[in-house]
Amino acid sequence: MKAHNNADLRLEKILRAARRFAAFFLVISFTVTCCMMLFLVTFQTGAKIEMTKENVALAARLTFANVILISLLFTIIDEIRRWFMVTRPVRHITQAAEKIMNGDFSVRIASLKGLDAQDEFNVIADYFNRMAQELSGIETLRTDFIANVSHELKTPLAVIQNYGTMLQTPDLPDEKRVEYAKTITVSSRRLADLITNILKLNRLENQQIFPQKKLYDLGEQLCECLLNFERVWEEKQIDISTDIEDEVFIESDFELLSLVWNNLFSNALKFTETGGKISLTLTTDGEFALVKISDTGCGISPETGKHIFEKFYQGDTSHAMQGNGLGLALVKRIMDIIGGEISVESEVGKGSTFTVKLRRNANGAN
Repeated sequence: MKAHNNADLRLEKILRAARRFAAFFLVISFTVTCCMMLFLVTFQTGAKIEMTKENVALAARLTFANVILISLLFTIIDEIRRWFMVTRPVRHITQAAEKIMNGDFSVRIASLKGLDAQDEFNVIADYFNRMAQELSGIETLRTDFIANVSHELKTPLAVIQNYGTMLQTPDLPDEKRVEYAKTITVSSRRLADLITNILKLNRLENQQIFPQKKLYDLGEQLCECLLNFERVWEEKQIDISTDIEDEVFIESDFELLSLVWNNLFSNALKFTETGGKISLTLTTDGEFALVKISDTGCGISPETGKHIFEKFYQGDTSHAMQGNGLGLALVKRIMDIIGGEISVESEVGKGSTFTVKLRRNANGAN
């Protein structure tokens, strides 16, 4: 389809060039013909053409004056044409570029009047508008990122500062001292996790991490990652059920996928109430492996589901202290890098199911 569109564009450019050449040829031919007719008519006396020296001199002067007049007329017409076809479009584009340089990314160049849609200046304007839109999006992300990072850093730092001050209280009971110290430890751990996730996401988005593929059993990896959270699910008395198909091999980056499973398991355990249930299934569908992680937690609304993989997005503000909104952004970025897919189905009050789709290696067991 793309090749077909490119061929159509090339044909359109050729046709436009041919039309311009034909118009230029006709104008020049008409001008030369008029000059020649004027030159010859000067010799005509009645029905005869007399080539006398005086007639030739007169014809040359008249023809020269005619050429000057026509040249002047064409110069004026060409200047008018250049104003509408070149100078004005260039001025619009340069004015918009100056606004972009000054930080106004909302500027857009309207379709230039007097030019057809495929004219080069309109093509430049279209690409300029796309660039401005991308820059606007990047600037918005940068502003939001700074605002969110500042907020996320400020909260644990404030907690650490407040409880550190309270620890300095004279005659503070040992129970309170232990409680305050634990709170400081939790906040500092949260701060460290935030910084770690920011660094990981930055490396992923700047392509500083490249997949190191190796062949391994996906089921074994899932079990290992899930067992790392055994203490958490036992404390919350969460029922864990697994249905893992044997010998499902994939060729992918082990460490990056470990980040995916750890984030998904962590979220499932975090938002599932005490006594709830989490299920893990691994199945195959043709050349793909499907991993589903379901929980009976609070669930998410459809609107939140549209933005859940965006950086720092937290649809449920009641959970703002339990995460920093970067985990699922990391997961989505890793899926993009390794060529996998992730989706979520959820219902408020009933829980969520995250589905990860990976290309498997059917010959892995051989």
